[in-house]
Amino acid sequence: MSTSVHSSAIVNPKAKLGNNVSIGAYSIIEADVIIDDNTSISSNVLIDNGARIGKECIIHKGAVVSTPPQDLKYANEKTIFTLGDKTVVREFCTLNRGTKETGSSSVGSNCLLMAYVHVAHDCVVGNNVILANAVQLGGHVTVEDWVIIGGTSPIHQFCKIAQHVMIGGNFRAVKDVPPYIVAGGEPLCFEGLNNIGLRRRGFSRESIDAIAEAYRLLYNSSMNVTQASKVIEEKLGSFNEVQNILKFIKESTRGIIGTRRRI
Repeated sequence: MSTSVHSSAIVNPKAKLGNNVSIGAYSIIEADVIIDDNTSISSNVLIDNGARIGKECIIHKGAVVSTPPQDLKYANEKTIFTLGDKTVVREFCTLNRGTKETGSSSVGSNCLLMAYVHVAHDCVVGNNVILANAVQLGGHVTVEDWVIIGGTSPIHQFCKIAQHVMIGGNFRAVKDVPPYIVAGGEPLCFEGLNNIGLRRRGFSRESIDAIAEAYRLLYNSSMNVTQASKVIEEKLGSFNEVQNILKFIKESTRGIIGTRRRI
């Protein structure tokens, strides 16, 4: 099927459009842009230089994709923004390309970015991620696969949100959030396991129990993080999920979130 471009849209002739791409009214597609097959661009959308958009994406009215970073060090160097296949970008999202530090920002496949989401420079968002309305990612944030972040939640620059995490709405993250958990409160705290999400995604009962025991040792014992990590390795290190937890803790640069203070 052929590409459809509204008569009022402005598409630079150097842009590369795949088969069956549609471009809505008053949208602008700049020169250094690649849009793959079966992707739909609504009206009043800006696809700026450096955009690399996958197959079967849907980008709604008023979104801007691959615009320059909001970083005073940025000197108009050539960088990119990548959007994976089958990702939906809702109204008025702002998705910035990278700086020279990493060269790119990216959002993976099968994601849903609800209205007014901001993805800043040098962010890496994985696959199957849901960012609810007005989630704001600072620069250099990493969001791993299967994460859900509730509406109006800001994520501080350089934070990492690990795989299979759910963060409640209107809670800010200023530390790293380890895998498989639900987080909420102010300051953001461990609230328990993401049990429903883990079961839906096929985690075994044994693995979920091992994850639960690891977090019991980490958050509900008298040990500090270093001591707890050693015990977790000794007792539960045979589980891949536990190894993911330990690896995340070891590589954390901002420190992990705590648990609620017990009175």
